[in-house]
Amino acid sequence: MPDQIPGIHHVTAMAGDAQTNYEFYTEVLGLRLVKRSINQDDPSTYHLFYADSQGSPGTSMTFFPFDGMPSGQVGAGQVGVTAFRVPEGSFDFWTDRLDDHGVTRDDPVERYGERVLPFEDPDGLPLELVEGDDAADPWTEALPEEYAIRGFHGVALLVRDPGPTSELLETMGYEQVEGDAEDDRTRYVSSGELGAVVDLIPTQQAGRQGYGTVHHVAFRTPTDEDQQAWRETFVDMGFNPTPVIDREWFHSVYFRGGTQSANTGGVLFELATHEPGYTVDEPLEELGSSLVLPPKFESMREQIEANLPPLATDD
Repeated sequence: MPDQIPGIHHVTAMAGDAQTNYEFYTEVLGLRLVKRSINQDDPSTYHLFYADSQGSPGTSMTFFPFDGMPSGQVGAGQVGVTAFRVPEGSFDFWTDRLDDHGVTRDDPVERYGERVLPFEDPDGLPLELVEGDDAADPWTEALPEEYAIRGFHGVALLVRDPGPTSELLETMGYEQVEGDAEDDRTRYVSSGELGAVVDLIPTQQAGRQGYGTVHHVAFRTPTDEDQQAWRETFVDMGFNPTPVIDREWFHSVYFRGGTQSANTGGVLFELATHEPGYTVDEPLEELGSSLVLPPKFESMREQIEANLPPLATDD
């Protein structure tokens, strides 16, 4: 078994209006829509995937837009903040861009020696941009390459007691980083080029799912063999991970992190493989251009399309 999980594969959140979500993440943040599909547990809801030009692991921000869902409350047992990596020296561009689009933001701050720009998406989902080393293959249809988002920097997890999650992260090969930060956070870092940072922030504020909150965070287990080995490790630790689920573009295992019981409010973790990848059912140049359904839903395509809200894209 590999001695370390390299970082985040994707983050999945809940949104309100699908059109608003699409326009913000593609037109304002400049990400590529790499997959337009459905929530496999609720086929009347889209599952939208935004990423770099290739849909690389470590770059995918995905959403379930539930129109009419009440707003959520960010709190314990959730991802509190999702952070994207942008090139060094790009904050003047980004502060102007966010202001020009009326995006709610705070002033840049320094944390662990890095410049951080906090802001929110239209549903109030907490996000950050972090200046850092160049990586990945950015999508440059909407933004110049020298400013474009590279992928994930990391996430901040909100937990009532950081101890169990710290133990879990250390088992996953993350190492604690010393440094000064606000809000009593503790930083853990893995070896991956993207999405390698996990901060733990203690809070007693109760969380509530709804739009503007994260549903789960997925970590990269590059191969099926890696995933199975890690799954067995978590079983041995007393967790209750799901069987492997085929999500068409990657294989998934889910479990609650930082607690051995789903009833005590741990963050929902996923282990996701690199393969087959988003090009398994669409050519690279056509990613996100049409509604893609898993094979078991194809026979219901007409009904599914009739129940989904309109979504106007540039394709």
